[in-house]
Amino acid sequence: MSAAAIALIIILFLLLFSSTPIAVALGLTSFIYFYYFTTIPLTQVPETLFNALNTFPLVAIPMFVLAATIMSRGGISDRLTKAGVATVGHFRGGLAMTAVGSCVFFAAISGSSPATVVAVGTLLIPAMIRSGYGKEFSTGLIATSGSLGILIPPSIPLIVYGIATEQSIGDLFIAGIVPGILAGIMLLLMVVVVSRRRNYGVDADAIAMSHRERVRVFRDAGLSLLLPLFVLGGIYTGIFTPTEAAAMAVLYALLVSFFVYREISVKDMSEILLTSARTSAMVMFIIANGVLFSFVLTSERIPGEITQALLDLDLQPWTFLLMVTVILLIAGLFMETSSAILILAPILLPIAMELGINPIHLGIIMVMNLEIGMVTPPLGLNLFVASGLSRMSVLRVAKAALPSAGVLLVALLIVTYVPWLSLVLVE
Repeated sequence: MSAAAIALIIILFLLLFSSTPIAVALGLTSFIYFYYFTTIPLTQVPETLFNALNTFPLVAIPMFVLAATIMSRGGISDRLTKAGVATVGHFRGGLAMTAVGSCVFFAAISGSSPATVVAVGTLLIPAMIRSGYGKEFSTGLIATSGSLGILIPPSIPLIVYGIATEQSIGDLFIAGIVPGILAGIMLLLMVVVVSRRRNYGVDADAIAMSHRERVRVFRDAGLSLLLPLFVLGGIYTGIFTPTEAAAMAVLYALLVSFFVYREISVKDMSEILLTSARTSAMVMFIIANGVLFSFVLTSERIPGEITQALLDLDLQPWTFLLMVTVILLIAGLFMETSSAILILAPILLPIAMELGINPIHLGIIMVMNLEIGMVTPPLGLNLFVASGLSRMSVLRVAKAALPSAGVLLVALLIVTYVPWLSLVLVE
C-alpha cells in the first residue's frame, strides 16, 4: 500500500474520531488527496460530486422519503396500527405483535428506518406502556423493529448498494423480501415468548371490539394495506422501475391522504416538503462524498490490493462471510449506513465474486449487518429517534434493544449461510 493510501486512511480516521460529520470527513479526505497526493486537477472534485448525483436511480431516494413523510402525516400509519390491533390485539402480547407487524408494513412503504420508528413509535410506545408492557421493552422493540425499514423493500440502502456496485436495484429489492419477512417473524416469536414469561396482558380495546368494528377498521385501512403490494407488485411485474415506483408511491400517498383520509391539506404540504428536503439533502450529501471517496480509493488501487491480500490467505467462502459480518458489525457502530456501503462495498465485492458469492446476496448481508448498527451505540440512529419518543436516555434504549437486536443477529447468520433465502425470488 502506498504512502498516500496510508496517509488517507489515517486522515479519515482522525477526522471520524474527532466527531467530524462523516460526509464532511469523506469529502475533506478526498480533497486533501487531490491537493497533496496526485496531479489530478481539482476540477475533478466538483465534476465527480455532480456525476455522483446525476443518476436516474437516485431520484428514488427523495421520492421514497417524501412518500414516507406524507404517509406519516396523512393517517396511513395510524390505520395500519389500528388494523394490527384488530387482528392480534386480543392475544397475549398482541399489542407488541402489532408493533412489529406495523413496522414491517410501514417499512414496506417508506424505505426509511427512522421514519418507521417515528410513524409507529409515536402511536404504539405510549399505548404499550399504558397496557403494562414496560417502557424499556416497548421502546427497545420499536427501535429494533423499525430497523427493518432498511431491509424490506423499498430500501434506500439497497438503492445505494445498487448504485455503488452497479447491481440491479429491482433484483436487490426482490432479494430483500424473504430475509425481511424472516427477521419480522423471528421478532414476533420473541414477542410471544417474552409476553408469556412476563405475563403481559391483552389489549382491552381489541377485546371490546365487535365484529362490525373490526370490519370497519380493516375497510378503513384497506388502501394503506394495498400500498406496499402496489409498489412491490409494480416492480416485480416490470410495470415500472424502482425509481418510477417511488414516484407512484408519492402519488398514491397524496391521493389517499388528501381525498380519502383527508388528514392533510394544501397548507400542510410546505412543511412536508421542507422536512423531506432536509432528510433527502442529508442522504444525498453523504452519497456524493462517499462516491468521491470511492473514486479516491480506486485511484490508489486500494480495493485491488486488499482483494489480492485476502485472496492470498486462501479464504473459504464461509470464513470470508464471517469476516464480513465482523467488519460490518464494527462499521455499523461508528458509520452511517449509506457511508459504510459506499466505502466497503467496492472493497468487498471483488473478493466475494472471486469466491463465488452472489453480489445480490452480499448486498442483503451488508444491509442486514448495518441494520443492527441502527440500534447499537454510539451512532445508532434509531436509538436517538426512540429516545426522543420515549424520553429515555440513549444508553437505556440501547440496553433495552439488546434482546431484539440479538434476534436480528441470529436472522443475519441464517441468511448469510443460507443464500437461497436471498436469491429464491430473484433466480
